[in-house]
Amino acid sequence: MISVFAEATFGSLRRTDQRRWAEVYLRGLLGTSGKKTVRRLAAAVSDRETAFQSLHQFVNASPWDWEPVRRELARWAEERTAPRAWVLCDVVLRKRGDHSCGVHRRFSPIDGRSVNGQVGTGLFLAGDREALPVDWTLYLPERWTGDPARRRRVRIPDGVAHRPAEAQALDLVDALAAHTRLPAVPVVADVSSHAGAEAFVRGLALRGHDFVVAVPGHLAFARAATVLPGPVRADQGQPSYRAFTTRTRPGRPADRTWLTNMPHRRTEELLALTRTPRLAQEAVRYMESDLGLADFEGRSFPGWHHHMTLVSAAYAYSRQPTTDLPYHLAALPAAA
Repeated sequence: MISVFAEATFGSLRRTDQRRWAEVYLRGLLGTSGKKTVRRLAAAVSDRETAFQSLHQFVNASPWDWEPVRRELARWAEERTAPRAWVLCDVVLRKRGDHSCGVHRRFSPIDGRSVNGQVGTGLFLAGDREALPVDWTLYLPERWTGDPARRRRVRIPDGVAHRPAEAQALDLVDALAAHTRLPAVPVVADVSSHAGAEAFVRGLALRGHDFVVAVPGHLAFARAATVLPGPVRADQGQPSYRAFTTRTRPGRPADRTWLTNMPHRRTEELLALTRTPRLAQEAVRYMESDLGLADFEGRSFPGWHHHMTLVSAAYAYSRQPTTDLPYHLAALPAAA
């Protein structure tokens, strides 16, 4: 039952009305066809303007903390998906204007050109067949964090400063490591287009995490490992690393260079881990096409995190074997 799932997932919200609107938003994401704007989600509940105002307030302005909700999502995911990897996945949410928190232009390797949008990084628990999102971070360029007027306008908290993308990704890993109830599993990420790839690899190694990471071919670690047939040492006294390449099709040039600090793992195990980012990417595509991941129209920092948390919850619920979707909109709770 969706009500039971919502009660458990959003139980940390202190007020009854917050928990109620969380369930309404969740049901709306799962059951509303087309674009998932707040107004369309509210219209699925009631045609009164108060429903839109209340739902808009809940997502954009209500001061509820998304971190306990995400910890509950992680607990839920750990119980239902035997994780074999923690997968980091970048997501570009395109925006037309420049008023939404964190919007900037950047080169997109997928599009082969610069695009305008917000850049988020998600942390997914990946099993054999699927990956479930459990945490998110939003990249904020210095022009956003260093401008007091912009910070006030989009409500960036005082303690939030500009951090390199690789540092934010490591923050996600740290947060999950601090709360997980299961033994840590390898971290998998594709940072082959990141300027901070080496810092990311070193950060994982310093934290003692096993990892399989796609890196730029020019990285010193990767160059050394490509020359030698087996494990190599990045620096004297440091752990051994191994690099290997993957191809999308036989006979085609290698499209990824991967670096791991698990040099003695079987090749089949390492190759299986390189496929887990595809599971995260499939989840992102589904959230974009069916759950409104990129449809949020709010501009605030808290609003972005609220929306990403709610979409992640909707995705988690949709993956249950007993989920009876689609829902009839008349079954949604009536708005006051």
